Amino acid sequence: HSMGGHGALIMALKNPGKYTSVSAFAPIVNPCSVPWGIKAFSTYLGEDKNAWLEWDSCALMYASNAQDAIPTLIDQGDNDQFLADQLQPAVLAEAARQKAWPMTLRIHPGYDHSYYFIASLIEDHLRFHAQYLLK
Repeated sequence: HSMGGHGALIMALKNPGKYTSVSAFAPIVNPCSVPWGIKAFSTYLGEDKNAWLEWDSCALMYASNAQDAIPTLIDQGDNDQFLADQLQPAVLAEAARQKAWPMTLRIHPGYDHSYYFIASLIEDHLRFHAQYLLK
């Protein structure tokens, strides 16, 4: 969820072959380009913006190899107050489209950035992963 969702995505993208699927709830997907990410990366990684790309889901997906693509599920609420300025899952969806990465982005009407959003959909994520873990 949020930065944790970003963590899940970059772990899968940075470690090809180690995961069979990845999912996230309302993740930050392009931290190099949004205020939260810029603030965090400046603090943790310094001012070299090229170094930031190693930790940006969109940049990692664009740099990925086709054989490393794994099924990806992202759920996002359309009432999330951070959707437009911080999260921007459509940016990652476009990267996935360009790279033929198997990604499903589901936008859920009425959901925000709260615990209720996650609690309502966690079973879907468990079932999503189960179908790939059981292969």
